[in-house]
Amino acid sequence: MAHGEEGKVKNVLFLVSDDLKASVLGCYGDALCETPNIDRLAAEGMVFERAYCQGTWCLPSRRSFMRSRYEGKKGATLGENFIAHGFTSARVGKIFHMRVPGDIIDGTHGEDVKACWTERYNAPGKEAHTPGDYACLNLNIFTDELEGRQPTRMPHRMFVTVETDGNGSDQPDWRAAEKSVELLGNYAQQEKPFFLATGFVRPHYPNVAPRQFFEKYPHRKIENQQRMWTGYYATVTFMDEQLGKVLDELETRGLRDSTAIVFTSDHGYHLGEHTFWQKSDLHEEVTRVPLIISVPGMKPGRSDSIVELIDLYPTLCDLTGVAIPESAQGSSLVPILENPEVEVKEAALSIAKKGHSLRSSDWAYMRYQDGSEELYDMAKDPGQFTNLVKEEDVSEVIEGFRIRLDQRLELVK
Repeated sequence: MAHGEEGKVKNVLFLVSDDLKASVLGCYGDALCETPNIDRLAAEGMVFERAYCQGTWCLPSRRSFMRSRYEGKKGATLGENFIAHGFTSARVGKIFHMRVPGDIIDGTHGEDVKACWTERYNAPGKEAHTPGDYACLNLNIFTDELEGRQPTRMPHRMFVTVETDGNGSDQPDWRAAEKSVELLGNYAQQEKPFFLATGFVRPHYPNVAPRQFFEKYPHRKIENQQRMWTGYYATVTFMDEQLGKVLDELETRGLRDSTAIVFTSDHGYHLGEHTFWQKSDLHEEVTRVPLIISVPGMKPGRSDSIVELIDLYPTLCDLTGVAIPESAQGSSLVPILENPEVEVKEAALSIAKKGHSLRSSDWAYMRYQDGSEELYDMAKDPGQFTNLVKEEDVSEVIEGFRIRLDQRLELVK
């Protein structure tokens, strides 16, 4: 049975940002970055303070949460399961892995699973080749020339920003919002329930956005690391504006009271913290993701309970009364939506090519393929500056995590 007020949860709107770390959003405490639309969704839903990805870069993370599996391709995708239960299932933009910028420039499907959708639409754009003020910040290159820019597969593409003229209507996230608005208009006329998954590519590099979004976050010209933060913040705010259009249309079409909304990202991102850049590592800036679930008939709130992205699949099935397949390894978060103090698991597992991590309420433990380990007291050291792994007074904690990690990895197989 659908949760909330009986019969209220008919549809699902699934909103996914790309490379977005939780800590830059207003609703997660950032006082500088402007995210008014995500923040208003947070005020209407449950904000999960401790949500963690399973894959630490795009492809494994998206494959994981779309199948509720820690790794691999076993079981039906979320969309396939909804289709089997009578839903329209639509993708706009990036949900499964796409090369950004490669598949965005080409307008191609990437690693998308066709069977997951009854209809699917890409949102192409020129990316680094968009006319405007181009910068390759690690090389200290600044130009408005279109020749010689770092496109797909080039080694410095992750340090590119482009400040464009105009309103952004040539950008993939604008196009994704526009198509999603069109689809919501169509769905408002049908009796059939829908699962609409809209994937925004920002703030994934290259950081391309209209000039006015960059102007919100001035930097010191002497330091290019600050320019990277400017580009990241600018594209987060631009993405937020596009997301707001989809939320507004849901309201305008009278669908808000019958639709569960999820907002999240595939993983977080490093912007120089600990001298780390980008993703694929096991520290908090990468593994922790924003997660907001807004359900009609359920009270808003905030929860410190540990959750994983693989929990989204069974949660959405639970909310809509759809059967949860045996292949799903996640746990429904409905008990937490009903009471934010409830816990459904004691630790979150994240997986990187070089090792694994377990994040509990108080500790972050990492074990690497070379046998090295890290342990952080997250209550005292949330920035993860002091590795305690060699301290004698935490030896029992470390041994406990070794055992728990081995046990969890056995379940993952």
